[in-house]
Amino acid sequence: MESGLIAEHFAAHADVVERSAGQLREPAEEVGRVLVEALRSGNKAIAFGNGGSATQASHLAGELLGRFHLTRQPFPAVALAGDAGTVTCIANDFGYEALFERQVEALAAAGDVAFGFTTSGRSENVRCGLSMAKRKGATAVAVTGAAGLAGGEADYVLAVPSDVTAHVQEVHLMLLHVWCVYVDEQLGQAGE
Repeated sequence: MESGLIAEHFAAHADVVERSAGQLREPAEEVGRVLVEALRSGNKAIAFGNGGSATQASHLAGELLGRFHLTRQPFPAVALAGDAGTVTCIANDFGYEALFERQVEALAAAGDVAFGFTTSGRSENVRCGLSMAKRKGATAVAVTGAAGLAGGEADYVLAVPSDVTAHVQEVHLMLLHVWCVYVDEQLGQAGE
């Protein structure tokens, strides 16, 4: 591996992070406040995506259910791509585009926060899941790349200003981590 490749990737990452910090600061802060209020009120976070975005969704749910910086009370959160039986049942019987929509229909309630991760912004199943979240009265948060949420609807669209999947996913990870920092600061009470 050429050492220039590493330096080039890190420099491009730094550029995307800097632009994201400026462009996404306000909506990311607002989403953090919405998430904290939802959890404070006993509501839950629902997260979903495909491939690498599925792992981001799982990561968010894991941090809320487990711990981030603090050992504190768990918060209700669910990632929708992790159950192979559910995923294959819905995809087989209803089509892959219904994968998240059907689960959100069953699990979301008014006051919940639904996070749909899609680097391309074109994942039909993520768009359908976010639309269903809005219909159920949940706050719909699309976490995307530069294209935004093409043809979809969400209360918040956090579009990382890049079309390079690696850089988009790196910033998605930073966003979910900063939301967890905020949850810990606002709601974290040290466990016993």
